[in-house]
Amino acid sequence: MPASASRLQQLRDMSVVVADTGDFDAVKRLRPVDCTTNPTLVRKALDLPVYAEAIERELAWARSQAGDPAARVEEVVDRLTIAVGAALAGLVPGRVSTEVDADLAFDTAATVRKAHKFIDMYAALGIGRERVLIKIASTWEGVEAARQLQRDGIDCNLTLIFNRTQALACSEAGAFLISPFVGRILDWHVARGEVPSSIDADPGVVFVRGVYEEFKRRGSSTVVMGASFRSTAQIEALAGCDRLTISPDLLEKLESETGELPRRLFPVSAEAATHAPIDAPRFARDMAADAMATDKLREGVDAFAGDLAALRQTLAGRLSAAA
Repeated sequence: MPASASRLQQLRDMSVVVADTGDFDAVKRLRPVDCTTNPTLVRKALDLPVYAEAIERELAWARSQAGDPAARVEEVVDRLTIAVGAALAGLVPGRVSTEVDADLAFDTAATVRKAHKFIDMYAALGIGRERVLIKIASTWEGVEAARQLQRDGIDCNLTLIFNRTQALACSEAGAFLISPFVGRILDWHVARGEVPSSIDADPGVVFVRGVYEEFKRRGSSTVVMGASFRSTAQIEALAGCDRLTISPDLLEKLESETGELPRRLFPVSAEAATHAPIDAPRFARDMAADAMATDKLREGVDAFAGDLAALRQTLAGRLSAAA
């Protein structure tokens, strides 16, 4: 890699770079391998010209249907989620993470049903399941849903990871990928006056490094994808992690900067060892003992559910206005 190469170019030689956005233009410009969509991004898509035709088509479909208005709105949300995901799949060579409703985070069976529905909807558009990751909050019920979905041949992205036991449970369930949230871990500590003295002491960075090393030591096939970054320094401190999902503003900053970017994470050899499997009581006990993980998981699920409620409300308003 020439010395003039941007830090983003160098990072791409060490880690798979994923765009933490569903912004069509940003994905097109920044050329990530994978990208994501969720209710927040779908709500933003309502005002983007590139999605205007799909949005009007789905709203027209809803107006033509009879029955419970709330059920029609929920169906439109699902249809728009897949429409946005399908558009993004046309831009990236890899996967589109597609979020299951956060208000199903504590319902294993409902999560599994919605995941299968999404996969079927993508298939109807000619997009195979190998192009999709089903994004699920990492509650115990979410872990159990992922266990079943992975057996069904549907790959999962377990998100809102803040705790070692939580991460290992996802790996034991066979999850394709986990998303530990670097920035939100730091936020929790900083809010309590615990400001790290250096990037190597950043609790989010330390956590992801530890999970990465443990997964490699165990020979786990689950991909570790650092997420929720607050700075390029956090990203650079995890250079070499399997994947890194990065917001457009930080991607552009990395693209604009040069200078050597050293690799910080290296895979270690797997060790032959046995481990007692994590069950529901241990998961609950270890999460309850971790105030940060408990707080941030609850906040994350609530925020995702709030975004979904806001999207439903926006769509309900548009349908009512046209009635």
